[in-house]
Amino acid sequence: MTYFKRHIDDKLLEWKNDARRKPLLIRGARQVGKSTAVRELGKQFRHFVEVNLEKQPDLRQLFTENINVKTTCEKLSGTLAIPIIPGETLLFIDEIQVSKEAVMALRYFKEDYPELHVIAAGSLLEFALEELPSFGVGRIRSLYMYPFSFDEFLMAQGLGLTVDFKRKATACAPLTASAHKALTEQLRSFYLVGGMPAAVTEWVETHSYIEVSRIHNEIIDTYGDDFSKYKKRFSPVLLRQVLRSTALQAGKKFVYATAARDTKSTVVKEALHLLTLAGLVAPVKHTDAHGVPLGAEENESYVKYLFFDLGVMQTMLNIPARDILMATEVDFVNKGSASEMFAGLEMMKYGDCFMKPDLHYWQNHARNSQAEVDYLKVSNGKILPIEVKASTQGSMQSLWIFMRERKLFDGIRTSLENFGRLFYHDKQDDNSERHINIVPLYALSNLFITTHEQH
Repeated sequence: MTYFKRHIDDKLLEWKNDARRKPLLIRGARQVGKSTAVRELGKQFRHFVEVNLEKQPDLRQLFTENINVKTTCEKLSGTLAIPIIPGETLLFIDEIQVSKEAVMALRYFKEDYPELHVIAAGSLLEFALEELPSFGVGRIRSLYMYPFSFDEFLMAQGLGLTVDFKRKATACAPLTASAHKALTEQLRSFYLVGGMPAAVTEWVETHSYIEVSRIHNEIIDTYGDDFSKYKKRFSPVLLRQVLRSTALQAGKKFVYATAARDTKSTVVKEALHLLTLAGLVAPVKHTDAHGVPLGAEENESYVKYLFFDLGVMQTMLNIPARDILMATEVDFVNKGSASEMFAGLEMMKYGDCFMKPDLHYWQNHARNSQAEVDYLKVSNGKILPIEVKASTQGSMQSLWIFMRERKLFDGIRTSLENFGRLFYHDKQDDNSERHINIVPLYALSNLFITTHEQH
């Protein structure tokens, strides 16, 4: 099977070559490509040992509370008939969440066998880790993985040169009209295909939205089957309802009462917590944003949720492909808050992969005010507001208000426009000059990746 390059491949290689590395724990939702990426890294080693504790339950007994990791490796090597040699072997422990003892044992690889390369991963891993809050502080490093970004989607289609060209574009040197049009059409396709590896592979092979939607439905069924594993006392039916509600409420403050009728808000909150642990939703928290860090002024009463994948969401909501492919630019950007969700997901995918995602937005809660800024990013120690807009429509009044109140002079508008820049002399603030950089939705990665990075 063809392997499509992922952003974290470079991070994995850096980890491999780091003399001070720690055992690596790859975290993320089911089917986002964790195991595939590790197997690709395994090609850089002379030997690759993969242990699946779900499919090979007899091997769990090797991971005990009082483990001797060198002895365990000797037994694994003898059982699997593959040498485990420091510097030459990558040991991959998959589905590690089924054994709490194995999770706890990871720290001993750092203490007693630091020269061996060890990676672990698993679906529903966060549930096990929640019960082991101090399982390996300082001894294990986590890496968070997500579905394909838009750039990865392009590269999977052999459009790496297009990605390079796009990343070099600026307000002073925008893309050509033809390149801009081509990337906009690719973005329409990505809205329907999304970033789940199986869906991207199907698209590359068939270019059939019908076949891709079948893959999406299989993924939805798989996640639904998992619901019974979350907590036996929790209703899988309720989890499905709340997951669908996050898709329906995308881009809006989440209203618990509309998620599941006749269900207490505390129960809906618990369902959201479980879905967040599973990586199926991600919170975007309100902040007053008077300064950095943004999390210092979070308001837990106002939270939006991102659905884990845009393509799967469109299929779940039965959005016809023609509604995306044939929509005008304004309708395309505004349809179902999909563009706001796309922007948030891209920010997650290009954030620091060694930290949990932490997304924020701002809203003016004054009476009769509708001012809201979709996302806030910290750049060079300053707050950078990001507003998702439809083409050239919209006055960006919310963005100007926020920037004036917080004494900020730079912001981002992302839409289907080509690269550009707007200047605004604020007469309400001593005629201060403020700048808005226009970044196309398809080029949000430019805010995170320098043109010197390779892929």
